[in-house]
Amino acid sequence: MKDQNQLALLATQLKGELYYTDEASHQTMLLAYSTDASVYQEKPLAVAIPSDINDIKNLIDFARANQTTLIPRTAGTSLAGQVVGNGIIMDISRHFNRILELNVEEKWVRLQPGVIRDDLNSYLKPFGLMFGPETSTASRAMVGGMIGNNSSGLHSIVWGDTRHNLIAANVLLDDKSEVSFASLDEASYFKKLLQADREGDIYRHMNDLLTDPQNLAAIETGYPKRSITRRNTGYALDILSDRTQPFNMCNLLAGSEGTLAIVTEAKLHLMDLPPQELGLLCVHFADMVECMHGNVIALNHQPEASELVDKYIMDFTVGHPTYKYNRFFIEGDPQALLIVEFRGHTAVETEAKAMALKAELIEKGLGYAYPYIIGVEQTNLVWDVRKAGLGLIRNLPGDSQPVNLIEDCAVSPEDLPAYVSDIQKLLVEEGVHASYYAHAGAGELHIEPFVNLKTEEGKRTFRSILEKTSDLVLKYNGSLSGEHGDGRLRGEFIGKVLGEKVYKLLEEVKVIFDPVGIFNANKIVNTPPMDAHLRYDNDKNRTDIKTYFDFSKDESILRLAEKCSGSGDCRKTEITGGTMCPSFMATRDEKDTTRARANMLRQFLTNSTKKNRFDHEEIKEVMDLCLSCKGCKTECPSSVDVAKMKAEFLQHYYDEHGAGFRAKLIANFTDSQKLGSLVAPIYNFVVKNDFLSGLVKKTVGFAPKRSLPTVNGTTLSQWVRKQTITPQNKRRVYLFSDEFTEYNDAEIGITAYKLLTALGYEVIIPKHVQSGRTYLSKGFVKEAKKIANQNINFLKGLITDETPLLGIEPSGIITFRDEYLSLVDENLRTDAQLVAKNALMIDEFLLAEIEAGRIHQEQFTAVEKNIKLHGHCYQKAFHLVGVTQQVLAFPSNYSVEVIPSGCCGMAGSFGYEAEHYDVSMKVAELVLLPAVRNTDTATLIAAAGTSCRHQIKDGAGRKSFHPVEILYDALLK
Repeated sequence: MKDQNQLALLATQLKGELYYTDEASHQTMLLAYSTDASVYQEKPLAVAIPSDINDIKNLIDFARANQTTLIPRTAGTSLAGQVVGNGIIMDISRHFNRILELNVEEKWVRLQPGVIRDDLNSYLKPFGLMFGPETSTASRAMVGGMIGNNSSGLHSIVWGDTRHNLIAANVLLDDKSEVSFASLDEASYFKKLLQADREGDIYRHMNDLLTDPQNLAAIETGYPKRSITRRNTGYALDILSDRTQPFNMCNLLAGSEGTLAIVTEAKLHLMDLPPQELGLLCVHFADMVECMHGNVIALNHQPEASELVDKYIMDFTVGHPTYKYNRFFIEGDPQALLIVEFRGHTAVETEAKAMALKAELIEKGLGYAYPYIIGVEQTNLVWDVRKAGLGLIRNLPGDSQPVNLIEDCAVSPEDLPAYVSDIQKLLVEEGVHASYYAHAGAGELHIEPFVNLKTEEGKRTFRSILEKTSDLVLKYNGSLSGEHGDGRLRGEFIGKVLGEKVYKLLEEVKVIFDPVGIFNANKIVNTPPMDAHLRYDNDKNRTDIKTYFDFSKDESILRLAEKCSGSGDCRKTEITGGTMCPSFMATRDEKDTTRARANMLRQFLTNSTKKNRFDHEEIKEVMDLCLSCKGCKTECPSSVDVAKMKAEFLQHYYDEHGAGFRAKLIANFTDSQKLGSLVAPIYNFVVKNDFLSGLVKKTVGFAPKRSLPTVNGTTLSQWVRKQTITPQNKRRVYLFSDEFTEYNDAEIGITAYKLLTALGYEVIIPKHVQSGRTYLSKGFVKEAKKIANQNINFLKGLITDETPLLGIEPSGIITFRDEYLSLVDENLRTDAQLVAKNALMIDEFLLAEIEAGRIHQEQFTAVEKNIKLHGHCYQKAFHLVGVTQQVLAFPSNYSVEVIPSGCCGMAGSFGYEAEHYDVSMKVAELVLLPAVRNTDTATLIAAAGTSCRHQIKDGAGRKSFHPVEILYDALLK
């Protein structure tokens, strides 16, 4: 059966892609799809990327003929293992992503299941409409997955869940027939019962099940009490049997986890955009149970949301490169924080609601601080902490990590104080701690115990906690699953919670729809043991890996890779924005996500039997399109720094196989440019001549359409040595002449020197060598380490708070603040930290001087000028784009708009390489190049990165300027 020949035949029948062979590219895909955001891992038989409905029909035929199962997948952010299994993963996210029809008057939209929730709402916003259900993963969660899990989100107490917003759905049944599920009146329902086809057969069997008095009695007594809105345990027979509402099979489809049919199209109910006046009352509590009592009070005030954040999550924002900026509203050291949202048509109305709650909480002695946050930017920062909870707590050190286990259990909100108290006692008995966060207002807390699943004892604890928690769910007549679903995690406990009679009915439903298990078998019913196929299946400690970087801050490179929670923040699109992950934004391939790269490293570093555990073509394959943009270092809540891990991997790969000619040439870029500068006219003639440069590109492996950089005959250092230093300068600064500015952009370096000296600073280029960026980008870490040691030895004692080191090229100067800290020899670490602290982008220094009153607006022109700014990836990673924006806007009539672009796509040598050129340009075309083309010629384009300026020139035929050029031009001489 399912042998390679049959799969090969299937591949010829599909317009889309099928991955199944032993080739590295195929194995990479299979391994990338072996996990989701759960604790499970199982290698699939194959991965299919269907391009149309006919492809799905062919896959259904194959599954039936070969006794395998189809596992539908969109973003892969399931927390209960719904999209993990040994069948065929069917990823519909890439090709089923169109919005088909919008009816503004009737407030509905018809679309395919691969449309992302936030992207949909971006499309709907100009019409004053939105789709309500809002998961914390809404920037990448897709409609198909939201239907499968019946997603809810933090505003569900007002906006509802997916089931209640699903009007109709087109699906494929197990015989490939295309049917539509929708609300039926009595006549239409009986017409369905009379149909002599597969659809009619399903309706007849479901009718028999739902009209049996014993079944109805079991459903009535078995399902959670009606006051619980988060009720996603099993199939929704309780809702489907409610005869006070029109019969709609969509009620069963929602929450069915792709086990009954394949959704190909959905019709969703839309709501008006909520009132724009928004305020958050952030109530601080010294105790978790006290917080739950406060939540009951809050719900009496009809808030839009009431969400919990605990101390663990708050603590992990401290020092986080992104979320440290979100802590502004936290007072003291609360154990729990209740974020209560109010909306209104006026600010006064909204604040009055919040203050009424505050007054009652104070009256009842609940809480100790009550900051009220308003403004879109500020409230978004607060909500971002809550939404990032899943990723932030993955920063917990050690092998005991937060596990999705009892995080989806729900009770009535009034039962939460007692339920939380019981859970706390249970976890004390088990000897574990836990993080508590999320949907207090809906009675569903994401409680994530910290368990070491690498040990047998931890696995026993894993099972024991769920067994005991299911007793508590029964005690409070709650729901085992609220919005994350049963999957393979909670399936074996459904019978205990809903009753064995109801469980038999669930099994019957599965057989009615899918008797041979074509659709996502062994999820919800007939699941494997909840502790089978975990990510870790041995007790071996595999973290003892010799590395060139020092990964001790992350405990080891393996633990850094393990920090990936699978939450898929790296799957957002250019519509949502951000830098992470540019290659995925361009290709929409799962293997090109930060998640896939981290998981690939984790799997091989854990399981490889080779002496060099990095020596695997699958790792090389998954790292190939990583642009080393560092977006993941800060945008990933778990700070999974793939750029650093890629460099480490490449060095180990070279240790085994050696490095290629092109990689060595790029790494030694400085040497070639130094030689070129000695014969600059000849060098520049060659690189500008179409024929000669074409030969160079063909020989090296560069893209024919890419222009090559020219060199300056006079380097920046040579020019500066000829300048005279006047003694009246008020402050000394050191200028780092990076390898790009020194040889390729010397005129920009000269302009920076002129700007600083004109402003009264003494500028000295200290003794140093290149930054090592080209070596790091190509993975020559051993050479980069030598360079880092040299530079720190040259600069230690010289660079201080009073005499900072200023950089012009972001990728050069930021190396001091990033890689050097884990690259230099141990005896130089303290010196490296002191240098890093005072290694600044030139605009950082200028802004500090402006704020100190040492640079004045009167020194610059008052002429009006509009500027559009594209930030370099490293500036974005270190939150420096806003600094550049402020400095460029310092002249009184200069207006600066930041282009909402991610990576430019050039990424150093990446955009030169022939095999990467197309992806490079796709990345650039997402936002940057269209924005530049749509900018009038009177507006200046600013970009600090040399690669960024090169991409803009090649892609848009437009000259862009380094910020120092614009500022020097604005300076009154």
